[in-house]
Amino acid sequence: MICTLYSHQIGFDKIVEVLRSSYPKATITSTSQDGSQIASIETKDGFFSSGSKLIVQYRERKEPSYQLPETDDSPLTGNLRGLYGYVDSLDSNNEKVKSLFLHKIQTLNSEFSITQQKGQTKSLKELLQKLAKDFEAVLFVQPKTIISQSNEQHFLDENLNLILDINGNCEIEGLEVKINSIYYDKELVEITEFQKELKTNSEKILREKDIKINNYLPYIEPEQDVVLRTPKEVAVRVCVLAITNLVAFDTISNEEAIEYLQHYNLWDFVTPNEKDFLANPTEQKKSNESWKCECIWTLMFALNKIEDLGFPDKLCSLNDIPAEEYPVAPDRDPNDFINSVFETKSKSEILRLNDLYYRLDWACVDARLNGEVMTAIHPGVVYERHYALNWLINYGEADWDDVTCDT
Repeated sequence: MICTLYSHQIGFDKIVEVLRSSYPKATITSTSQDGSQIASIETKDGFFSSGSKLIVQYRERKEPSYQLPETDDSPLTGNLRGLYGYVDSLDSNNEKVKSLFLHKIQTLNSEFSITQQKGQTKSLKELLQKLAKDFEAVLFVQPKTIISQSNEQHFLDENLNLILDINGNCEIEGLEVKINSIYYDKELVEITEFQKELKTNSEKILREKDIKINNYLPYIEPEQDVVLRTPKEVAVRVCVLAITNLVAFDTISNEEAIEYLQHYNLWDFVTPNEKDFLANPTEQKKSNESWKCECIWTLMFALNKIEDLGFPDKLCSLNDIPAEEYPVAPDRDPNDFINSVFETKSKSEILRLNDLYYRLDWACVDARLNGEVMTAIHPGVVYERHYALNWLINYGEADWDDVTCDT
C-alpha cells in the first residue's frame, strides 16, 4: 500500500471520474466487497510489458457528520476513533497544527487506500496530488514512496506537505478544517421547504422518464444563499461564447474572432482557456468548444431570449434563435445586445433547472461508470447545461473555466 487518503467529502463516483480523466486509455473496473467499493486501473505499457495495476479501495461513514459520535459503530468510524487516539498519542513540534489535525479527524467521512498491485503506474504522483487536492484530504503515507516526506509512517496535507510523523516532526504552519453542510450538517443547517420541493419535483420528472434516481443525493444550496450572476455578466459571457463557437464551427477564423473581441472591448472577458483555444484552435479543441452551443442555449434561455429550454434528449439548434436576438453578427456591435439586457429568469426558476440537471447529471455519470448506454437523455447535453447553470448560480464561486459539475 502506498497511502490512505481521508476526506470530509464523500463520493466514490468522483474518484472514478478522476481516474478516467487521468488514464483515459486504461481499463477501469468497479466492484463492491464487504462494505467497500473498489476500483481497479489496468494499463498496458507496450507489447513487451505486462503493464500495471492500481487498486483504489473506498468506504464511507454510514451517516456523514462533523464529529465522531459514540453511537456509530460502523467500521470506518471505529477506525477514525483509532486514528484520533493514535495521533493524540504522538508528540509534535507544532502543537497548534496537531490540535487542528485532531479536529480535522473528527470531520472525516471517507477513506480510500491506494495500492500498486502490479508494475508501476505512470504519473502516479500527479494522480495522488489531484485526489488529495480535489478531496481536501489528509494522507497516511508509508515511507519510501513517491510522495513520502519522512523515513517513518507519516501524515501529509492536501498539498502533500508533512503534518506529522511518528517522531513529532511537522513542516507546516497551519491546517484548514472544513465542514461541508451540503453533505451532512443536519443539526446546523435546516433544509427549506423550497429545497425539498425542488428535489421532489426533479425526481418526479426523472421517474416519468424512467431515469435512475439517487435518493441520497443531497439538496442543492438554499435559495437565500444563492446570488445569481447579473444580467450584464450573463450577456457578456454569451457574447464571448458565441464568438468562440463560430471558430469551433469554422464560420470565422481565430484571427477574426480575436480582432472582433478586441475591437468591441470584450477581450478582457475572454477566459484563459478561451484565449488558449483562440491562439491555437486545433481540431480536437474545436470539437470540445462546439459543445458550448448548449451553454449558449442555456444562458440565452436565462436571458429570456428563448421560450423553452427543452428536454436534454437531443442537441439544441442555435439556428432556432431569431437572428435579431442573437448576440453577435458581422458588423454588429455586441455591446448593443449587452446593453439591451436588464433581467434574467427568476432565481427560483433557475434553481429548479439547476436541481433537475444536477440529478440528471448524476444519472449520466452512474450509467457511464456502470458501462450502460443512456438513451433517455443525452449525457453531453446534460453536462453542458448543468455547467452553465452552475455558473449562473455562482456554484463554488468559480470563474467560467473552473466551474465543476459535482454529483
